[in-house]
Amino acid sequence: MNEQLALFPLSSFLLPQGRMKLRVFEPRYVRLVKEAVSGKRAFAMASLNPFVSQQHPDRILPLVCQVEVEDFETLPDGLLGITIKGVARQRIMRRWQEDDKLHVAEVQPQSDWPTCSLSREQSQLAQAFSELLADYPQLSALYPQPQLNDAAWLAGRWLELLPMQPALKQDLAQQSPEHCLRELQGWLSHNA
Repeated sequence: MNEQLALFPLSSFLLPQGRMKLRVFEPRYVRLVKEAVSGKRAFAMASLNPFVSQQHPDRILPLVCQVEVEDFETLPDGLLGITIKGVARQRIMRRWQEDDKLHVAEVQPQSDWPTCSLSREQSQLAQAFSELLADYPQLSALYPQPQLNDAAWLAGRWLELLPMQPALKQDLAQQSPEHCLRELQGWLSHNA
């Protein structure tokens, strides 16, 4: 039997080893976090398809990332702040909503990218990401030990950050890390 996960759908994208800070304020998502922290039910970050209506069956894209809550805090505005880390790729097999409109899905595990060495051609992407970390302290705080020589880690972080169409990110995440980095290099050279 496939596992059930609650879904936290956003316009963001997350893959295993990725980290993200979230502000949680809707009651259904406060419940989702409480259930995850208590071990009752895990949750996954899901990407929204911005090109269909909210009621469309393809509103939530099929590749999701199961996460763990690494830290939580009360923010200055009184809202719940959490830091999450991606732990596993999952594919939605079936999805429904509970009474409070929380999305829940039956999911099937998907293979994560294995660690692999960065090629010489892709070292520019590692250097550019290193510069991003130096320029953006919030990003640097999420990744105190960046794995810039690991093609899988680097491809994941670039996919999470770049302002690409969510369906394209989903497609690239299902290719090899090397292929993904080649495509991202091309995308960056055309969109820089």
